Amino acid sequence: MYKQIFQKAGLTPTQSAIMEYLFNKKEDKASEIAKQIKKSRAIVYKDLEEMVVLNIVERVEKPNAISYFRIGHPAQMEKFFDQKERQIKKDRELFNNYLPDMVSSYNLLSNKPGVRYYEGEEGIWKILNDTLTAKTEILTIADVEAVDKYLREINKEYVAKRNKKGIKKRLLALDSPYARNHFSSASELTDVKLINLQITPFSTSLHIYDNKIAYITMTEKNLTGTLIEDENIYSMHKALFEFIWVT
Repeated sequence: MYKQIFQKAGLTPTQSAIMEYLFNKKEDKASEIAKQIKKSRAIVYKDLEEMVVLNIVERVEKPNAISYFRIGHPAQMEKFFDQKERQIKKDRELFNNYLPDMVSSYNLLSNKPGVRYYEGEEGIWKILNDTLTAKTEILTIADVEAVDKYLREINKEYVAKRNKKGIKKRLLALDSPYARNHFSSASELTDVKLINLQITPFSTSLHIYDNKIAYITMTEKNLTGTLIEDENIYSMHKALFEFIWVT
């Protein structure tokens, strides 16, 4: 009755069969459990030991007798879920740490640009955190008023993290009284050049680094980001940035 529920909770098929059997039998010897669920004793013994550690099964010691096993209180399954959630979070963080390298390797093997799309503040942080892995200086073109309007707190935290890591940045922004005031206290790691162009504010920032380019778009309705990893696209954007920088 509960076997499928236990499997969906993350137990193995054998562990789920053990749980279902003990729910009906209350307690039994490992050898009898193995016989009834038609699994080898070795597998059942191993799974029972793991389940005892997880506190979802209890070992019952009886004087001068073989140990019995019985199911733990169902509330222990909630703790089991909590443990799995914590482990999944750790595994995901580990995977995310290696994801940029995996994408780079994939791109080299497939000879295709890697493109990732993100939404919302969480997505923007994924892009910004990726820039914090930069082994080269970051080249940025930004609409500073849009950044301040939509990402002020995120940007403050990001700048602090970048400065702590000692990552240098060269930044191009449209010249305006607002921009001059904003960058009046820029850190030593940020080299800013204001360009005098009469163009409509673009509500976007561009980040160029490590064979990657990242676009972050900021509007009333959406926060979106696109991360592209491709050596040729990177080289073109870098060349355009350098041309504007020296002009």
